[in-house]
Amino acid sequence: MDHKMILVTMTGPDRPGIIAAVTGEIAAVGARIRDIEQTVTHTLLSLSILIDFPTGESDQKPLIKDLLFLAKELGLDLDFQVISEADYRRKTNRHAYVVTILGGQVNASALARVSGILAEHEVNIERISKLTQGQLRCVELLITTLPELDVRGLTRKLLHAGANLGVDIAVQKESLYRRAKRLVVMDMDSTLIQIEVIDELARVAGVGDQVAEITERAMNGELDFQGSLRERVALLKGLGAEALEQVYRNIPLTPGARNLVRILKRLGYKTAVISGGFKFFTDRLKEELGLDYAFANQLQIEDGVVTGQVKGMIVDGARKAQLLEEIAEKEGITLDQVIAIGDGANDLPMLGKAGLGIAFNAKARVREQADFHINQQSLDSILYLLGLSEKEMAEIAE
Repeated sequence: MDHKMILVTMTGPDRPGIIAAVTGEIAAVGARIRDIEQTVTHTLLSLSILIDFPTGESDQKPLIKDLLFLAKELGLDLDFQVISEADYRRKTNRHAYVVTILGGQVNASALARVSGILAEHEVNIERISKLTQGQLRCVELLITTLPELDVRGLTRKLLHAGANLGVDIAVQKESLYRRAKRLVVMDMDSTLIQIEVIDELARVAGVGDQVAEITERAMNGELDFQGSLRERVALLKGLGAEALEQVYRNIPLTPGARNLVRILKRLGYKTAVISGGFKFFTDRLKEELGLDYAFANQLQIEDGVVTGQVKGMIVDGARKAQLLEEIAEKEGITLDQVIAIGDGANDLPMLGKAGLGIAFNAKARVREQADFHINQQSLDSILYLLGLSEKEMAEIAE
């Protein structure tokens, strides 16, 4: 015989003591709570409790009657329905994901299109949360799917819709690791900072156009990174070492970079910059921002002049991924607990290694290959993908 449970839903004005009163009635008859969820939107409460009766169905009617009286006293509307054990198991066997919608504005059109796509794939929206204060700029949807759903196909469709709607959409499996990240690894050029350092050095050296064109092609994945780096550095031969300090003094950090690092540090994260640029700059950024690790290429300088050569092993895409693994191993952190952020083709290997790899304002080819990409002005918008709300960020940053 199929076991029956009762799903009780109460809605109405929120006030202190509702949970205590309702659970007290349930406890009084020896019933079990199998599931419970409450949300409050402004002052309107919605409370759902799934109740099991291990002592037999004869206890159901008196409890429902008592809860109806209690709801009336509390000014709440009560509804209930019978749930079979089979239905409950089917629901609990569904897979959970989080869909994050992020943009300058998340309007009704965006929500309608996203929810429509989910409905087409028989995906159920379990919960919707607003992560921003004031204007609706970030919404998080907890969804459940059937095990056989093609999640990658669904994600591609959502990303395509997001591009047309002017919003970023990310789909992540809801698991312990989503909020249990412990290491954030960032690229430097065009990610942590808003410029490509080698292009700025080249501009000072009078070879700006030549180097910028090679950089653009390298970041798009059109050129071998190691070869293109050596070619660009050769063009810097004869540049005075004081130019490096001059460029560093004028480096514009990406908006939100300081706030991102500050919040991550207060949450106990380890932070690293791994760059295909130069150690002179990553070392200074490490000190200025309080990062835990910094790795980059060593620009050879002799007698105060750039020789046009790179010393030691070049930090290319493969080396970036290797360094990410080495840091994680040293810190005792699993790769599932790592976030990697970058914009160029040479960042793809490290984005692929991390539990959460994010292409940030990336080149078109990189966006196509990365599992997650966001095009937002502020680097700290990454925190929304961890489920942090704007209010939580403000409280942590104080």
